[in-house]
Amino acid sequence: MALNIGLNVQAPQKVCTDVNCPFHGTLPVRGQVITGKVVSDRMMGTVVVERNFMHYIRKYKRYEKRSSKLHAHNSPCIQVKVGDMVKIAECRPLSKSTTFVVVEVLKP
Repeated sequence: MALNIGLNVQAPQKVCTDVNCPFHGTLPVRGQVITGKVVSDRMMGTVVVERNFMHYIRKYKRYEKRSSKLHAHNSPCIQVKVGDMVKIAECRPLSKSTTFVVVEVLKP
């Protein structure tokens, strides 16, 4: 049975025993919810998500493209791959660089 995490997302069908899973473990999510593309899944239990955004330059009155990479915990019940569009939610720090967790796969 999956917990209600307070976001409008579909709970995964698979069940896992991961303590850091927001649906089946004890990890609370709060703060930002970001959409991005998975660019790396080579770490154990962690994926790298890249988000693209436009930044306004006031001096030139124009926008420029920027991107940032965030590390997110990948629960065994979700298991995303490189190229997937995912929704990640902020949580407490799980490691030095991981402060987000994958909550939904938008499109593979």
